[in-house]
Amino acid sequence: MAATPQRTVADRADLVDEPAPGDRRSGVGRAHGKAILLGEHAVVYGAPALAVPVPQLPVVASATPRPGNGGADQVTFELSGPGSTSRIPSSSSGLLRLVAEFREWAGIADGPRAHVRIDCSIPQGRGLGSSAACARAAVLALADLLGRRLDARATFALVQASEKVTHGRASGIDAVATGATSPLLFRSGTARELPLPLPDDDGPTPPRKRAQEAADASSVPGALFVIADSGVSGGTREAVELLRRRFEREPRTKEAFVGQVSDLTNGAVHDLAHGRWSDFGTRMTENHRLLRELGISTERIDALVGAALDAGGLGAKLSGGGLGGCMIALADAPDRAAAVVSALRDAGAVRTWIVPAGGDAHHAD
Repeated sequence: MAATPQRTVADRADLVDEPAPGDRRSGVGRAHGKAILLGEHAVVYGAPALAVPVPQLPVVASATPRPGNGGADQVTFELSGPGSTSRIPSSSSGLLRLVAEFREWAGIADGPRAHVRIDCSIPQGRGLGSSAACARAAVLALADLLGRRLDARATFALVQASEKVTHGRASGIDAVATGATSPLLFRSGTARELPLPLPDDDGPTPPRKRAQEAADASSVPGALFVIADSGVSGGTREAVELLRRRFEREPRTKEAFVGQVSDLTNGAVHDLAHGRWSDFGTRMTENHRLLRELGISTERIDALVGAALDAGGLGAKLSGGGLGGCMIALADAPDRAAAVVSALRDAGAVRTWIVPAGGDAHHAD
């Protein structure tokens, strides 16, 4: 079916956290990971990008009041990560900016005084949206603590302010995708959900059928993405800066890259709508080639991409900022996805996840 325009994510009432009024002993905020399917880096320069939420990698933040008055540490953070029982104090510049922006949004000159604990299951530095997810969960927890209504537009603006500090230049896709419930097309600061085809459907879906379509999406043959962690931290900020300097020196390289990635992503949107998974995978692999030629990939990521393709993956590429981190492959059936997982583990992947295109995920182990 043809991709059907949807309301932007910022317009969706079900993405609005609206706590009940009254005093709170604590506040809670939630987010999750995401993976880029096509368009990373080019999206910073206006190209479209496709992303899929990874809800199996949740982030939960809890905000509790702190006693005292005033002081520079009115809001403190504590971060715990995968496989670790230790608590890591977090005073990142991104979170500090988040607090400053939140105070302005809430009209609070002095305060709030709170301690925010963030339990993040997303591996750090892997291009899976950990910084944006932590910021989103934290700011929703602070709003919940104060009994404030924080809608999707305000949430995006606050998280994006944090992301710009963390990464130097941020497109906004992570700020949206870490709160999304289905695959997203992101273009020029606006995101919309992408409806998926039913197995026997090749035409437009009436609006009233979209809910049923979303429920059936995970059963669509071939709609399986395999994410693999290379075990090496990526460098989003470094990669963004590397490309910025190169594009300043070589504007024609920038123009060609952005144009080619735009064509690939736009084509992939139509492939997704019609269930043309082979074509979708081919575009993924071509997107990887373009990123590799710009120096954003690594030998380890390239080896994982090759292993996935050799195991029967329809396409594979790095996912996220690059210079390490994760790669993502497309498989056309559960048994093929299992074969790709096995090949990736043999090639050195330290963790893998299988994500149906509908957004529901489970761990490959």
